[in-house]
Amino acid sequence: MNPVFPFPAPQLHRADAPTATPSGAPRQAEVLPSADATAPTPPAHRDGYALLDRVIRAQQARLTGGLSPRAMSAAWADWAGHLALAPGKQMELVQQAMTDAARLWLFTARAAVGAAPEPLYQPDADDRRFADPAWGAFPFNALAQSQLAAESWWDAAATGVRGMSARAAERTRFMAGLALECVSPSNNPALNPVALKATAAAGGMNLVRGAQHALHDAVQAFARTPDHQPGGFAVGRDLAITLGQVVYRNALIELIQYQPTTPNVFAEPVLITPAWIMKYYILDLTPPQSLVRYLIDRGHTVFMISWRNPQREDRDLSLDDYRRLGVMAAIEAVCDITSARRVHACGYCLGGTLLAIAAAAMARDGDDRLASITLLAAQTDFAQAGELLLFVDESQLAFLEDLMWSQGYLDTGQMAGAFQLLRSDDLVFAKAMREYVLGERDEINPLMAWNADRTRMPYLMHAQYLRSLFLENRLSAGRFAVDGRIAVLSDITAPIFALGTLKDHIAPWRSVYKVNLPTKTEVTFALVSGGHNAGIVSPPGKQGRRYQLMTRQPHDRYIDPDSWAQIAPRFDGSWWPAWADWLAVRSSPDKIAPPSIAAPELGYPALEPAPGSYVLQR
Repeated sequence: MNPVFPFPAPQLHRADAPTATPSGAPRQAEVLPSADATAPTPPAHRDGYALLDRVIRAQQARLTGGLSPRAMSAAWADWAGHLALAPGKQMELVQQAMTDAARLWLFTARAAVGAAPEPLYQPDADDRRFADPAWGAFPFNALAQSQLAAESWWDAAATGVRGMSARAAERTRFMAGLALECVSPSNNPALNPVALKATAAAGGMNLVRGAQHALHDAVQAFARTPDHQPGGFAVGRDLAITLGQVVYRNALIELIQYQPTTPNVFAEPVLITPAWIMKYYILDLTPPQSLVRYLIDRGHTVFMISWRNPQREDRDLSLDDYRRLGVMAAIEAVCDITSARRVHACGYCLGGTLLAIAAAAMARDGDDRLASITLLAAQTDFAQAGELLLFVDESQLAFLEDLMWSQGYLDTGQMAGAFQLLRSDDLVFAKAMREYVLGERDEINPLMAWNADRTRMPYLMHAQYLRSLFLENRLSAGRFAVDGRIAVLSDITAPIFALGTLKDHIAPWRSVYKVNLPTKTEVTFALVSGGHNAGIVSPPGKQGRRYQLMTRQPHDRYIDPDSWAQIAPRFDGSWWPAWADWLAVRSSPDKIAPPSIAAPELGYPALEPAPGSYVLQR
C-alpha cells in the first residue's frame, strides 16, 4: 500500500470465465479502464496537502450522509444577504406575518367556542398529514392551520428575493420546509389526535410495540445487517421467477434470455437495460406483475441485463465501461444468439439514459441495429431534473466525489438518504409515526421488497454521471463525447417511445418529455399515473390506472409539455398493452419460430438458470 495514498490501488474486477474460444467456451469480456474527458481529476498522489483535504472531506461526508455543509450554508447566506438589501421584501414579509397572526387568532378564537370556521390554508393535494377528521376539532385544527401558515410564509420568504440564484432559492425553500416538518404537530405524538386516540384505545401498548420496532431498526442500522428478504420474499423463489437462462456474462453484466411461451415470435427481440442503481427484477416481480412475462406472452423474445453489484475494487469502472460492457456487449450477444439484424431496445431510469447515449453513438457511426428505442422514466435533458438538482452543484459534487473516492463506491444507505429527504413527509416522518408511535408495520409487498434490495455505484462512473449529465447537461447540449467524438441525439432515426410518470420525484415527467426537443425522429410519449416505480409496474387489471398517449411525427411542430397534457388522448387502464402494440407495429410483419436459448456453438452457452448470480450479490 502506498504510504502517501492511504487506500488500496484501484484494481478492476475480472470475471472468472475465460474469453471466448473457437471451441465454443463462454464469451467473457474483461473490464478495462476507459479514458473519459469527463472523469474527475484527483489531485496528484504526491500532493500531500490536497490529499489531506480530500481525506478530511471524505470523513466529513460520512458524518453528513454525503451532503456538503458548505453547499447548504451558502444557500442560506445567499438568501440572507440579498434579503438584507431588499427592504421592500422585508416589509412584505412582516406584513404577511402580521396578517397571518391576526387571521390565526380569529380562527383559533372561533374554533375554541365551538364554531366551525373555514380553514384559512389548504394543504397540497398530495399532503395527507391533516386528512384525518380528528384534525377538524379544536385545538388540533388551530395547530394544523398554524403549521400551514408557517409553511406558506416561508415559501414566500424563500422566493422572489431579487438577485438570489434560483438554485439557492429552491435549496432555502427545501431546507426551511424540512425544518418546519420536523416540528409539525402531525409528527408530535402529544399533539397528533390520531396518535392520542390510538394510545388511549390500546392502553399505551402501541408505544411498547413502537419502541420494539425502533430498537429492532436501530440494531439493524448500527450492525449494518438490513433485511435482504423483507416480507419473506426471496429472489428466484417468489420474485424474478420467469424461466430463462444466463447466456452471457462479463465482469459487469449477466445477460438473461427468457424462455418463449408462444409458438411463434416477432423477429426482432427486445433487450431491456434496467437501472444499475437497483436490481433488474422490478421488471420481473411476481408473475402477475412481471413486464417480462407480459412481453413473452405477447410473442416477444426478451433479453434482460442484470448488473453486477460493484465492490471497492471496481472503483475505476467508468460510465463508458457501462456503455461498452453493458448495452453494446448485450446488443452484440442478442444479435449473435437470435441471428436478428435489429433489436428493440428498452431502458429504464439510468438504464434509459445510458441507452440514449449508446443509441446516439450508434447512429453517429452508422450502426442501425436498433429497431426502436423505449425510454421508461429516463432523462436525456437534466435542466429540469427535479429536486435531485438541489444536491448537485460544484461544491456538493466535490464533497460527494471525495466520499466515493475514499470508499470506492457510493453506498446504498447514502443513496437512500437523499431520496428519503425528497419525500421526507412520506418516507421519514409519516413512516416513523406509523411504526414507532402507532406501533404498526407496513405490510411488505413485492415492490417494497425489491426497493429494499439496493446496490452500490462505482466511484468513477457515478462521478462522471453526476458531473457530465446532471451538472453540465452535456447530452442535451450536444457536448457529450463517446470514444472521443461528440454523440448527439438528433442523429437517432429509430422511433422512440418515451414514458413519464405523474408523481415522479426522481425523473419528473416534464424532464423526460424534453427528449422531444433534440430528436428529429418519431417520438411517442406516454404520461402514466403513479410514481417512478409504481407507475412502471402497472399490469393490466390494476385498478385506478390511467395514461395519456400521443405520437409526434418528425415533421410536426414542438408542443410544450403542459399543452401536450391538455390535448393528448386519455385512456383508462395499464399502458403495457399500448406499448406492446407499439412494438408490434414496428416489428417485421411475419413471425418466426422462437430462437433457441443460448448459442454454445458461437460461444454463448447456457451458464445457469435465471435469475443468475449477479442479482443475488450483496
